Amino acid sequence: MSEPATGPSQVPAAPEPTAGGLLAAARQLADAADVRLLLQHVLDLSHAQLIARPERRVTSAQAEQYSALVRRRAAGEPLAYLTGRREFYGLDLIVTPAVLIPRPETELLVDIALDVLRGHPAPLVLDLGTGSGAIALALGRALPAAHVVAVDRFAQALAVARQNAEQHAVAVEFLCSDWYAALGSRRFDAILANPPYVAAGDPHLSGEIRHEPVSALVSGADGLDDLRQIIAGAAQHLNPRGCIWVEHGCDQARAVRELFRAAGLADPVSWNDLAGLPRVSGASWSGAESRR
Repeated sequence: MSEPATGPSQVPAAPEPTAGGLLAAARQLADAADVRLLLQHVLDLSHAQLIARPERRVTSAQAEQYSALVRRRAAGEPLAYLTGRREFYGLDLIVTPAVLIPRPETELLVDIALDVLRGHPAPLVLDLGTGSGAIALALGRALPAAHVVAVDRFAQALAVARQNAEQHAVAVEFLCSDWYAALGSRRFDAILANPPYVAAGDPHLSGEIRHEPVSALVSGADGLDDLRQIIAGAAQHLNPRGCIWVEHGCDQARAVRELFRAAGLADPVSWNDLAGLPRVSGASWSGAESRR
């Protein structure tokens, strides 16, 4: 005699996955730290909360969202775009594919500027190509008496920067401008820029960086087109004894210092990042028309 059929209501529901189980499975696809951060993002938990309760149940919707993010990370999509966040100079910043992902190397640019500008009672500061607003916000928070102007030629990038400024309650003046174009005759005590400086066709563009906006990365055949524009226009927008600092590729320091000299800027110098690579160069303007 056959057993009676089991009705739908009698079929036991599949148990919901646990946070620990999802992590263990995801580690087969991507880096362990990345999959943990993605799970923290999906579950809105801190690292400590996740570790404290690995048996925490996860809904099917959360599990599906997490699996999709892990697959995208395994395919090379940057973690910052998947979580929508990136830390820079102690600031938790919103990032989207409309902006370059802030990098630790760029914190050197902020350090150098702060060493000089902390001695100024109310500096006027210009951040060219602000992107997420990382540099402008780091300076604005550290120098509350400063007036910081941040420009970008892309409205989508400025929208992200404004969100970050509102989130951290840092006062920054934002302008849509192609470098100096919208600034008229305005002058500043400091100009900072982390412009595009990758050469077209550079093999590094085929890696994870391919997901970031090309307009924020590539600058002509030698990577120096935007740096040429920025440096050539600096004297017209610096106050006497004002300084300009720019980030560049680790093999471009000598060329950038020559650009400073050609533009009539004084005392060009370069600084190394934590890896010992020349990453930032700067110069000053005396206030004279030329010091070539």
